[in-house]
Amino acid sequence: LTPRLVETRRDIHRHPELGFRETRTAALVVERLRALGFDQVRERVGVTGVVGVLKGGKPGKVVGIRADMDALPIPELIDVPYKSTVPNVKHACGHDAHVSIGLGVAEVLAGMRAELPGTVVFLFQPAEEGDPDGGKSGAERMLDDGVFAGPSPAAVFGLHVMPTLQVGTLGVNVGAAMASSNRFTLTITGKKTHAAYPHTGIDPIPIAAQVVNALQTIPSRMNNAVEPIVISVGTIDGGNRFNIIADSVTLTGTVRTLSKGGPERVKALMERTIKGVTDASGATYTFEFPNGNPVTFNEETLASASLPVLADAVGGRDRIIAPPPQMGAEDFALYQQRIPGLFFFLGVANPQKNITAMIHTEYFDIDEDALPIGVRALAGAALDFLYRK
Repeated sequence: LTPRLVETRRDIHRHPELGFRETRTAALVVERLRALGFDQVRERVGVTGVVGVLKGGKPGKVVGIRADMDALPIPELIDVPYKSTVPNVKHACGHDAHVSIGLGVAEVLAGMRAELPGTVVFLFQPAEEGDPDGGKSGAERMLDDGVFAGPSPAAVFGLHVMPTLQVGTLGVNVGAAMASSNRFTLTITGKKTHAAYPHTGIDPIPIAAQVVNALQTIPSRMNNAVEPIVISVGTIDGGNRFNIIADSVTLTGTVRTLSKGGPERVKALMERTIKGVTDASGATYTFEFPNGNPVTFNEETLASASLPVLADAVGGRDRIIAPPPQMGAEDFALYQQRIPGLFFFLGVANPQKNITAMIHTEYFDIDEDALPIGVRALAGAALDFLYRK
């Protein structure tokens, strides 16, 4: 399968598509699944998602396999034969590899369907990186569209390429693997006036600066250090002119935690801090903290039981690494809120080939030797689950 895996990955890499715009990629997936004789292929699930159902020749359980399809609004700055042909759009998070691996697993399992004890549901998901227009993520939209309505998987498996791991290794966490993520929006409202007479108004800009600093005392002074949280302000927008005191300033940012109750706890601490600073200065505020992705949590029984077959995929248990839980987030966690799920990491770094750049950067790439390893690992984990009593 390796030449076809590489060809597929490169084709998708040349033609990246942003979230909920993955029409070309989805069409490729649909064509491949139908050619493999899948029993059911559903299009436009969660806008541009694809669901394929492969029924085995023997009765058994149902298992899900997920691959995300979207790219990022990032330019491609590496000089490779498969360089992106779309200006300022790049598969900078490896979802091209995820689709290629998912299709490889589909081909492997379709080729042994007579011996397959159960049913496999493939989820080719849009917009894992979020809706470019600010709406729901791809996993949430697919769940809204009844992706688990029938047949309903008893467990779901997924992987993610990881440039902090060397090619030929897998990263597997038992328990928390990735953080929850919540986006917040804070608007501080003051009183506009001439900048030469600030005492006649209420200046929201220095108040915003105080809020930014005060929020950093939450992880450093209000939180148990063994339960890490991150509060990052990503944008500050406000002001009318160099000599006018602004009437309002808007800040946006993200909160990451590794505990299930972390988001609500941090939200309460943030609101208390914001209220204290703004009240002291005579300003007012509005604070939005909508629901986001929960913690990506690998249920212990499923994760532990899958370790032997994952070790087989990379040639031994010493090639399985238990990385520290990451503060990055994944909407795969939304599936795990419904059914047990295992999400693991595929090593793609190779310093000898100068492949070391981090995800979400212009220079990101993968060692394509990882593609067949990903197929072995993901297909093996799904088969092991189906055969397991």
